[in-house]
Amino acid sequence: MEWINVIVQGVLIGGLYALFAAGLSLIFGVMRLVNIAHGDFIVGAAYLALLVIQTLGIHPLLTLALVVPVMAAIGYVVQLGLLNRVLGDDILPPLIVTFGMSIILQNALLTFFSADSRKLNAGVLETESLGVLPGVDVGYLPLLTFAAAVGIIAGLQYLFYKTSMGRAFRATSDDGEIAQIMGLDNRKVFAWAMALSMAVVAVAGVFLAIRANFDPFMGPSRLIFGFEAVIIGGLGNLWGTLIGGIILGVAQGVGAQIDPGWQLLAGHVAFLVILAVKPRGLFPRID
Repeated sequence: MEWINVIVQGVLIGGLYALFAAGLSLIFGVMRLVNIAHGDFIVGAAYLALLVIQTLGIHPLLTLALVVPVMAAIGYVVQLGLLNRVLGDDILPPLIVTFGMSIILQNALLTFFSADSRKLNAGVLETESLGVLPGVDVGYLPLLTFAAAVGIIAGLQYLFYKTSMGRAFRATSDDGEIAQIMGLDNRKVFAWAMALSMAVVAVAGVFLAIRANFDPFMGPSRLIFGFEAVIIGGLGNLWGTLIGGIILGVAQGVGAQIDPGWQLLAGHVAFLVILAVKPRGLFPRID
């Protein structure tokens, strides 16, 4: 029963990793952009939620009503005003620009909030759990996080394949020049894709801030977890991203059960093994 509990908890933490990864997978699928500042935006969303709580005194989950649209607007403006200028056949300029954004964000957060770690208090939501089996308890917060990941990925999947915006995303991704000839403005399509990505980032940031302490410099480690989940699942495959997050979470749980010092190592080893066997991930998107 102990190992069953380890696997269940690993699956649930995989939902948080899937939230980290979904935004990355989305923008890569649309514009082939790897955003190095993605993890720092997650932390930035956590600090934005902290500001909202300090100002309005509301529950952390209620901050999503403000944090999500603000982060989406930031994503739209950043893509339209900055990243669109460096997108092209060469992948290096976007990487350099987003790396610079990462450094700026970290130092801006350090300046305004100091290096002290913070955490959002969600009350009983953090401590209450549901007994599924003897010795297997499922916390309400991890369960809610996993449900949010599934719901967001299902919503993005629906948007991609059942809406006009999704058709614009897919057309621009498949052949940007033809899409422009057909009347699409690629710059605005990319901006809307980044806005959606940042909306997911906002959700990930709030759940992260409720679950664990955060500080201005933890963004790169969140980026690594998200990137590994994307690679494991397959670049551009949203449901694959969820599977990748689950595999990463379970691997970390098994590693921690064997030896607490092996938790992070086990996840990285699982990533490398899958990458060696399936270089394009388990469920790569078929172009």
